[in-house]
Amino acid sequence: MVGLSASGSWASYGHLPALRAAEGFEITAVATSSAETAQAAAEAYGVPRAFASIEELARCDDVDLVVVAVKVPEHRDLVLKALGSGKPVLCEWPLANGVAEAEELVRAAEGADVFVGFQGTAAPAVRYLRDLIADGFVGDVVSTSLLATSGPWGGPVGNRTAYLLDKSHGATLLSIVFGHLVDSFSFVLDDFVEVSATTAVRHPEVLNTDTGESVTATAADEIAVSGTLADGAVASIHLRGANSHSTKLLWEIVGTDGFLRIEGNGGTLSNPLTITGAQGDEELHELPLPEGYDHHPDLAGSPAHAVAHEYDRIRVQLEGGADQAPDFVHALRRHELLDAIERAAQSGSRQGVGAPSAVR
Repeated sequence: MVGLSASGSWASYGHLPALRAAEGFEITAVATSSAETAQAAAEAYGVPRAFASIEELARCDDVDLVVVAVKVPEHRDLVLKALGSGKPVLCEWPLANGVAEAEELVRAAEGADVFVGFQGTAAPAVRYLRDLIADGFVGDVVSTSLLATSGPWGGPVGNRTAYLLDKSHGATLLSIVFGHLVDSFSFVLDDFVEVSATTAVRHPEVLNTDTGESVTATAADEIAVSGTLADGAVASIHLRGANSHSTKLLWEIVGTDGFLRIEGNGGTLSNPLTITGAQGDEELHELPLPEGYDHHPDLAGSPAHAVAHEYDRIRVQLEGGADQAPDFVHALRRHELLDAIERAAQSGSRQGVGAPSAVR
């Protein structure tokens, strides 16, 4: 794993517990930017090997999968180096800083086993929602609307999160949170085929609580997207920046025969969800998760819950089973959707969203 920090990181509280819970995995090596920090991480988490570069880690005979879980601006270079080893690579989402970088990584990964960290579609409740729709619970989907809130965009930041406010880094509310959100949304329903969008920076100056100084924000903290799904349904997603009083997640799906309401305690569908529904004239009632969906109940409610299920499907695929986990081409498709949303917001006109463009 690249990105496991002794001082805490997404790798430490998302990936590490997931790897320890998922069948067939053990964490055998860690790499960071220096020998000292790598050794500190190895000692903190009981990892047997520490390396000062991803090249050394990838060459290690006891490494069978390289996981890149660092800041987005570093993804391209690290993934290219990992691919040079010929070993499977999992890169966290966003895959890259924009479409051009994503296209480059797709080219470089041709023929390799590669995965992108869209763990939301592995989450038990999201898989159950997909099955409810596929089994006709709501009939034909007529319309759907999703409202969600996520920080730190729009609210205070610290030294470790201040970089998220700079749009040029590619780690924004649109690329990270909306990307995860729309991937799960599309997994349950269908893909957008055309979009209209409004984005805005409504908090251009926010407080850095570590320094007491203000930080200039260029990444949008309000994103409103509407459009048409491939099956003709009318859809909207409004993702808002940090607000302690706002609804964290509310998603309604209206169909010809039924209705679903999904409520969550975080800005993406990887977080715990409550699902209620009704068919015909029924009263709304809770639809609890059936048995067989959750393979890691001990992790329920933690950030590692969906990630552990993501590792489950990666293992199945690496052992020769059916393709289940999103790959780099899938990630490119999502990058292209985000690009279409940005173009729609800038131009004020509706933009088409097709299949992934030919990788040049």
